[in-house]
Amino acid sequence: MAAPSLGLNEYQKLASRSDRTRDKGNGFDLPVLGLVGEVGSLLSEVKKRQRDKAAIIGYEQTVLEELGDTLWYLAIIADHAEIKLAALAGEETGRDLPFSALQPQHALPLNTPSAQFEKTLLRLAAATGELAAAVDASHGDKILLRTRLDSVLNHLVQAANEAEVLLEDAARANLRKTEDRWPRERVFPALFDTDFPPDEQLPRSLEIDIYERDASNGKRYVLQSCRGLFIGDRLTDNIMEPDDYRFHDVFHYAYAAVLGWSPVTRALLKRKRKSKAKVDEGEDGARAVLIEEGVATYVFGIAKDFDFFADQRPGDLSLTLLKNVRQFVRGYEVYASPLWLWEDAILQGNHAFRFLREKRRGKIKLDVEKRSLSIEDLQE
Repeated sequence: MAAPSLGLNEYQKLASRSDRTRDKGNGFDLPVLGLVGEVGSLLSEVKKRQRDKAAIIGYEQTVLEELGDTLWYLAIIADHAEIKLAALAGEETGRDLPFSALQPQHALPLNTPSAQFEKTLLRLAAATGELAAAVDASHGDKILLRTRLDSVLNHLVQAANEAEVLLEDAARANLRKTEDRWPRERVFPALFDTDFPPDEQLPRSLEIDIYERDASNGKRYVLQSCRGLFIGDRLTDNIMEPDDYRFHDVFHYAYAAVLGWSPVTRALLKRKRKSKAKVDEGEDGARAVLIEEGVATYVFGIAKDFDFFADQRPGDLSLTLLKNVRQFVRGYEVYASPLWLWEDAILQGNHAFRFLREKRRGKIKLDVEKRSLSIEDLQE
């Protein structure tokens, strides 16, 4: 049996749960800017598709996502104005209106953007611009604001029709994405190695000492020890301009503690899952190690430009950054981990890294059950 159609007001209510624009205290400005940006992204995708059809992979999915993001901002602007989304679609009784009432046709594959689709997107962009102007000039003129919102919704529905995708599909995909990023309730997924023998599991609690030493050639390197035993190799920055990357194993420990995933840490601690050859090779092998090192390097390169996320709190990291990180691990078990958990791992790892940059030594504490990595002073 097919699921009942999602209601416009129902969607607006669910979408508003992930609305962080109210926290910024600047009224309509952020959601309006977001709406303009999403319509611009739609136009950009069409332009790229027309320029090089063979180079754009997943075009239909991208259009669906951009339509969903555009709808989200429209719903949030209407919510700020205390206007129900169903009312914009002509439902004046106060009742909800299903998305199916907007588009009775079935979704068809979108291969090439039609000329009409392009023109409709340009009209949608114009309507969005008029909405932005109305927000700036209305000063409480709710009738003008509603008129502009009506126009944007009408053009959005027409664009979805010409793209041969269902706006309801875009809405549902958008809700899944926002829940993945900003969930109503944070529930940790099961650990990947729960069903493996204890000696093949990541240690559920662990302390690792990390400290810096001087080499005979005047350079500095990092050593690590666990329960009095040295682990891993001596680490240097491996770059012309030193940037303290020699402390970067703390990121792997954060992935292990928070995500319950780290082929690098498994290799260091000899906790590979050898009882299942396929898992040992596919999830814990050399390629997985290289993938994780790639993730750590990629995030490090971005974090350097933002003071290693010193001012970032849960919910603040760029959605694009988190999506790119997850794309790195496509095909591996950790791909299923939610974006908010990836953010926790990145923030906790960078917190420990900032501590090590300042103190040059520290005691790392992993608590896998609590999905936590902490750091404290390490005595000389």
